[in-house]
Amino acid sequence: MPTQRDAAGTGRRPKLDDVAARVGLSPATVSMVLSNTPGPSAATRKRVLEAAAQLRYRPDRAASLLASRRRHLLGVMMDVRNTFHAELVEELHAAAEEVGYDLVLSTLTRSRDEQRAVETLFDFRCEALILLGPDAPAARLVALDRQLPVVAIGRRIPAVGVDVVRTADGDGVGQAVDHLAGLGHHAVAFVDGGKGPIASDRRRGYRTAMRRHRLGDHVRVVRGDHTEEAGRLAAETLLGEGDPPTAVVTSNDRCAVGLLDAFNRAGVDVPGFVSVVGYDDSALSRLSHVNLTTVNQSTRQQAEHAVAAAVERLDNGRTAHREVVLSPRLIVRGTTGPPRPPPGGAGPLP
Repeated sequence: MPTQRDAAGTGRRPKLDDVAARVGLSPATVSMVLSNTPGPSAATRKRVLEAAAQLRYRPDRAASLLASRRRHLLGVMMDVRNTFHAELVEELHAAAEEVGYDLVLSTLTRSRDEQRAVETLFDFRCEALILLGPDAPAARLVALDRQLPVVAIGRRIPAVGVDVVRTADGDGVGQAVDHLAGLGHHAVAFVDGGKGPIASDRRRGYRTAMRRHRLGDHVRVVRGDHTEEAGRLAAETLLGEGDPPTAVVTSNDRCAVGLLDAFNRAGVDVPGFVSVVGYDDSALSRLSHVNLTTVNQSTRQQAEHAVAAAVERLDNGRTAHREVVLSPRLIVRGTTGPPRPPPGGAGPLP
């Protein structure tokens, strides 16, 4: 009896990859559609189902049974450009190995967004996702959590349905402003982190702390993001002003390093002319020639709590979601000091 040929005329049984190739999507997305899990749009579902019908695709039950076996893999999404994420991943590896799990890494780059990074983790059949600083809408993260456990590190999520491990970002920036105000600074600027809930919390923490010290009239938010280039541009903006601030708090250490580099190239003394505070306590901040005052986020504790949350869902069947909020800690180094005297040398600002 002749073998029934598939729609492509190859003479073999169509596979999931064939359907994915037909519609130009990842196998993970096609699998989500065929298993009727939330996430893909109605238009995407229509395309996938039509392609599966055309190819006469039928799920391979043996492969499904094989895929159902425990793999003990935790998928981690990270930004390859972020040194703080690199430190978190190192701690995640150590915490995972302690409980018999391993990690699969999927990176964000200039041309690779969060959706593609997560799809790759699905392709590797990870049992849970640990997402470092995700920007995706809360509803999207909750939809992912319906498919497998999701732990978000570093971000506040105002929704039930995802485990969260983070530090109190508003409090961390508040500690930076408290430190500068205690040194006598009034004109304290903030280089913003751009869009997203992490940047929003840090911006709010700056404004709240400035008002607490009755410095609301000195609030100055400079547009930026979490890159060195943003710090460089912020330095140019501030130095172009007639009377630049005496201190600057930045959204993260990368931004602070860009700021410091620009100040150094312009011959601006730090902290004599301007004090600088970062956020993350990354490896960059601890270099002797940087010696940055910054906010520590307890990478080891974040990693341990994140792995524990994922494993409890997988091994112990925990269903209730939870949020762990850790207390940040200001680390004072060499980039902060008393404010420069006003023009004329009349002493500190009133």
